Amino acid sequence: METPRVTVICLCYNHGRFVREAIESVVHQTHPAQLVVVDDASTDGSADRICEVLKNYPEAIFLPLEKNLGNCRAFNRGFALAKGQFIIDLAADDVLMPQRAEEGIKALEAAGEKFGVSFSDAELIDEQGHPLGLHSDKFPHNAIPEGDIYKEVIKRYFINSPTMMMRREVLEALGGYDETLAYEDFDFWVRSARIVNYCYTPRPLVRRRILKQSMARMQYMKNSPQLTSTFRVCEKIMQLNETPDENKALKQRVFYEMRRALGVLELRLAIRYGRLLIKIQE
Repeated sequence: METPRVTVICLCYNHGRFVREAIESVVHQTHPAQLVVVDDASTDGSADRICEVLKNYPEAIFLPLEKNLGNCRAFNRGFALAKGQFIIDLAADDVLMPQRAEEGIKALEAAGEKFGVSFSDAELIDEQGHPLGLHSDKFPHNAIPEGDIYKEVIKRYFINSPTMMMRREVLEALGGYDETLAYEDFDFWVRSARIVNYCYTPRPLVRRRILKQSMARMQYMKNSPQLTSTFRVCEKIMQLNETPDENKALKQRVFYEMRRALGVLELRLAIRYGRLLIKIQE
């Protein structure tokens, strides 16, 4: 069997209601993709539903974890089984458009070897799959940077995480996702943008489901482990920065995160941000 050019790592944690649609969006790609499904010790019967769906797709790999490892560690377990040159990280509540893999390959190959990550617009849907608009409604195409986005990704949010496709060697160079963090995307953007360029496709290639209890919605809540993870990424940025403009971008991010910490009464974290700001200015 020819080595697949694309591997989709589908992460499931209590997404039993949605996992069939996610899996079928992978197997119905216009460009064939290897499918690796990782269930992170779901408690809602997701593993049984995955097994039922995969009876029709015996070439797929299923990795049921006995203990909940969290997004970053679970993804890395799946990545260890990946064969493709290009990798897609798909949450089991999201859906790939049929041409997502094909379009991602075309975009990266057309952009050139310096480009290691592609991302696109996304269609936003609710829990029932009803459309809620586009990512570009709030983040217009003409405001999305490409190429060397390192400084911009420090300053502001503009990438819809589920739309990313990355070259395998980018993840290998980074050692996969940082398993000490509670979430992966901000850290991945920063570390990968330091070493490769990004390209953008101004068409929705993914349907992103907006859930009431999603990880993104819980990011700015008191006692959220994601708050601490964001601080640690900011510490990493300080070490990665090379220019005064990059330090200026980090200051902007630190001020923003400090305000958000104060807004949820995370006073100790706000103080830590204040100390980090002093270090940046030294």
